[in-house]
Amino acid sequence: MVSNGVVPSGLSRRTLLQLMGAVGAGTAAAGVLSACSPGTTSTTKALASVSPSTASGSATLWFRDDDLLKVFKTLLPGFSKKYPNVKLTLVGVDVDTKLPPALVSGTGVPDGSFFTDNNILGQAEHLYDVSQLMSKYTADTVQYKLDVNSYQGKLVGIPWDTDPGLLYYREDVLSGAKVDPGSLTSYDALLNAAREIKGRNPNARPIPLEQDPNLAMQWLMMLVNQQQGTGMIDANGKLTIDTDAFRKALTWIKAVADEGLGARSKFASSAQIAQADGDVISLAPWAIWFNFLIQSTFKKSVGHWRVAELPAWTPGGARSGVMGGSSFVIPAKAAHPELAWLFYEYAVYSAEGYKGVFGPNSVYPNGINTALPSVKSALDPANPLFKPLAGLGSQSVWDVGTKASLAIPAGYRIPSWFNQAATYLGANLQKLMDGRMSVDDVVKKSASAIQTNLVDRSH
Repeated sequence: MVSNGVVPSGLSRRTLLQLMGAVGAGTAAAGVLSACSPGTTSTTKALASVSPSTASGSATLWFRDDDLLKVFKTLLPGFSKKYPNVKLTLVGVDVDTKLPPALVSGTGVPDGSFFTDNNILGQAEHLYDVSQLMSKYTADTVQYKLDVNSYQGKLVGIPWDTDPGLLYYREDVLSGAKVDPGSLTSYDALLNAAREIKGRNPNARPIPLEQDPNLAMQWLMMLVNQQQGTGMIDANGKLTIDTDAFRKALTWIKAVADEGLGARSKFASSAQIAQADGDVISLAPWAIWFNFLIQSTFKKSVGHWRVAELPAWTPGGARSGVMGGSSFVIPAKAAHPELAWLFYEYAVYSAEGYKGVFGPNSVYPNGINTALPSVKSALDPANPLFKPLAGLGSQSVWDVGTKASLAIPAGYRIPSWFNQAATYLGANLQKLMDGRMSVDDVVKKSASAIQTNLVDRSH
C-alpha cells in the first residue's frame, strides 16, 4: 500500500496491483475453483447477530502478507479494549492461492479473510450470508460495493474500499498547449486536448494505453461502468459486451491509438514511468491508485500533476467509474465466524476503525491515499482522512476522490470468470490498439468466445 510520499521498501508493481484487485495472475486458483456465478443456483448459510457483551474466544483472519496487514494490526489494541475476551490473530498469506481450496475443502479455513472483489462471487456458496448483520449499514455503504458482494439477493461480503476512476493531468503541459483543464469534461474534449498537446510536441503521446491484457481490460471496464453502470455482465449474468457503452469506449480507444495519441506501456513499468515523468504522457484517465506513481517514482514532474473527475461520455453523464477493490468474507465453514464479523464491523463501520486504517497510522504517517472507504459517512469532504499530496501541487485528492467514490454508478457485477476473460477481451483489446482488429471484431469475437468458453461452462 502507498501513502503520501512514503513508499514501503520492496513494494512492486505486482504487489500494488494485487492490493487494488487489478491483476489476474495469481487468481487462477480462485477461477478454477469457482463454483457459482450470477444466474446459477446454490444456497448460502446466514450468519446471525451476536451479542457483543458475550463475545469470547479466538479467531484467525487472513490478509495478504503486506503493509495492509500491518495497518490492520494497528487496530487490534482498540478492538481488544472493546472486546476484551476476544483474541484475534491476523495472518499474512497468499489469499488468492490458499483461500479457494480452503473454502472448498474446509481444511485450514480461516474465520475471515480479505478478498479482492474479482473473486468473491465465484466463491459465494462457500461464504456466509451476512445480509442480516449488514442490514443496519447498507444505507451507509456505496451501492456498487454492495452490488459486487451480492449473490442471489444476499450479501456474501463486507465492502472495504472503493477505487474510483479519476483524471490525472500535467498542468504545465496543458498550460503550454493552451488547454484549459476545466474544459476536460467530455472524452471528446480529452481527445482534442491530446491533439493540441501533440501538435506542439510531436513526441507526446498524452494518454496511456495499457499493455497488460488483464489491466487493460480493467481499464476498459472503468470506461464502460461509467456509462452503463454494470460491467461485462448484468445482474442476471448476461453478457453486456455488445452494447453502445462498449462500442463507444472501444471507438475512443481506437482513435487514441490510430492518431498516435497513446503511449503503450504497462502500468508502473520503467517505460511508463519515463513516459509520464517526461512529457510523453500527460492525460491519464485511471483509478485513484495512479497517484502511487506520482508519489513513489516520479522525479521531474512532481508537483506538476493535478487530478479531476473523469470526463463524461454524454452531457450530464457520470464522472466516475470503478477500477479495482476488495472486501472481507467469512467462510461458511469458519469455526468462529461471529468473531470475524465483530472485527470487520469495527474496522469498516466504526469511525475509530476507518480512521485508523485510512487515516494517519504507524505504518503510513500521512494515511493511505490510493483507495477510499466504502462507507458513505467516512467519505466526508469536510473531514479528510489523509493530507493533500505534494506531487499534486498540494491539491487535495480527498476532495476529488470522495466525490468520485460516491458517484460510481451502481449495478457493477463481477463474474467468477472475470480474470479468464482477459484471454479474449483483454487480448483483443491489445489487437485493437495495434490496429489489427476493428471495434466490431473486438465486440463480436470477444462476446462469442467468452459466452462459449466461460459463461456456458460456468453453469
